[in-house]
Amino acid sequence: MHRGFAAGSSREPTGGREGGRRPGLAYDRAVIGLIGLNLVRNRGRTALTAAGIGIGVATIVALLALSEGLKQSVGGLSNLGGASFGLFQSGVADPTASVLPESLVAKVKRQPGVEDAAPILLVTEALADSPGAIVFGLQPGGFVAGRLVLTAGRLGRGNEATVGDRLAGRLGMRPGGEVTLKGERFPVVGVYHAGVAFEDAGVVLPLPAAERLAAGQTGVTTIAVTLKSNASLDAVTAALRRALPGTTTIANPGEAARANPAFEIVTKAVLVIAVLALVLGAIAVTNTMAMAVLERQRELALLAAIGWSPRQVGSLVVGEGAAVGLIGAAIGVGVGVGLGHLIVSLLSATGFVDPVLSLWSVGRGFLIGLAIGVLGGVYPAWRVARRPPAELLGRF
Repeated sequence: MHRGFAAGSSREPTGGREGGRRPGLAYDRAVIGLIGLNLVRNRGRTALTAAGIGIGVATIVALLALSEGLKQSVGGLSNLGGASFGLFQSGVADPTASVLPESLVAKVKRQPGVEDAAPILLVTEALADSPGAIVFGLQPGGFVAGRLVLTAGRLGRGNEATVGDRLAGRLGMRPGGEVTLKGERFPVVGVYHAGVAFEDAGVVLPLPAAERLAAGQTGVTTIAVTLKSNASLDAVTAALRRALPGTTTIANPGEAARANPAFEIVTKAVLVIAVLALVLGAIAVTNTMAMAVLERQRELALLAAIGWSPRQVGSLVVGEGAAVGLIGAAIGVGVGVGLGHLIVSLLSATGFVDPVLSLWSVGRGFLIGLAIGVLGGVYPAWRVARRPPAELLGRF
């Protein structure tokens, strides 16, 4: 009865210490060299397999980047004008769809710990030339409007508009021109900078003009709130939610994610795609590695005959799968970033969402690619390791 590569399996291929070096050092270098050689020797197969892995990784990375970008954008809505937090209608699928009575502003201002409060009305899809741009209806004299940095002209009054510098640069707008919002023309009297990407890609109108633009809607989208220096954020937000049933407070991107069901949908979509990528990618890599093993049976048998153990030969096969997985992951991460921007552009949401690629998103992409390669190499490695070298050599 034979046991795979039993003959000579206990011997290290390096034959002991050489010059004080670890016995397995030469083996490690040999494995790395053989992995690189085999990938280059079969570059067509390597490229196709890596491309398949890259597609799955790219989709995951794009969704993660979009999710993070959307989270930061919605979180930014709660801090407009440097606000401590934003008050929104609870239970809505999208914070931009929140509707609050403007009369709540006075009640919010009376709450202990609140320094100031300002209503904000958001009007979406008002600018035909940039459907993703948001119109911000701000209260004249409110702290949100007062904190805009004017880079040209002045802040609009009455029926006048002020445009963000990002939008102005993209559409060539400047004071003295006009902007058409939902078919109505507004003279542009200034350009502002807020430091928030989607705000700088929008238009500011005085609140009464924005309310007229949003015909049929009564109320505002959110109420921006600033706190006194000695006030506790947690205490004030908890008191507001008790005093104003049906409202919720959002102070950061994390709270925005928890308050918005869309983030949960994106998270689950990423998980499903990741599992599918792992399964389908592992099957593809398994098929590729199995073919490579069949083509190289004599080579692997010779390695066993000179002293390579089953574990060592198997690690060579798994190592090749892992290397292909990492190559695919590198391709996928690069393509995923571009794919995220392409999706935003196709959805005309460039003014509101900027895909954000975090280090954790990149790390997850590489981990998934590596997992696909390792899983795909396990079965072929097990299969070749359990065959005796004499049997493999006898085929030639």
